[in-house]
Amino acid sequence: MKIGMLGAGNVGQALGQGWMAAGHEVKFGSRQPGSVEAAIAFGDVVALATPWDSTEAVLGGRNLAGKILLDATNPIAPGLAGLTHGLNDSGGEQVARWAPGARVVKIFNTIGANMMADPVINGQAATMLYCGDDAEAKQVAAGLAAELGFEPMDAGPLEQARYLEPLAMLWITMALKYGHGREMGFKLLKRS
Repeated sequence: MKIGMLGAGNVGQALGQGWMAAGHEVKFGSRQPGSVEAAIAFGDVVALATPWDSTEAVLGGRNLAGKILLDATNPIAPGLAGLTHGLNDSGGEQVARWAPGARVVKIFNTIGANMMADPVINGQAATMLYCGDDAEAKQVAAGLAAELGFEPMDAGPLEQARYLEPLAMLWITMALKYGHGREMGFKLLKRS
């Protein structure tokens, strides 16, 4: 599969390298002129791993109609002061408004970049929750998460990003402010 990666920071590099190791072709788009457009045109799937404050500029005015857009962003306020979107809206829904016609799946936002390269702890895969409104796009997203070693789990429609993004903020604060460190992930246990 061809994947256009928007963002070449820690998250973009971790996801891109993981997918290349799994046999996918990845083209990175970053701040260099023309590279974002090239990555979008290249990808069957486009992964968004930009800092929140540059996400609108990266997506604005670009044609992503029909593309599967994996949204790994979080609407984090400056200084980790909280989220810019709350429980009545989400960054994922805002991304969908900035990229009309894209098939947005919120995914890869509830764990740190360091864990994306190896999401297995003590023999258990971290759960990767995802949500979106397009069943085929969600299936592709789940497959790409599983290839990285995650246990993917469908959390419902895109409006569920309203709850996944606060979960991401919980991970961030636990890891960076409250002494748990970055070597952790969430695991959802379910009785069959």
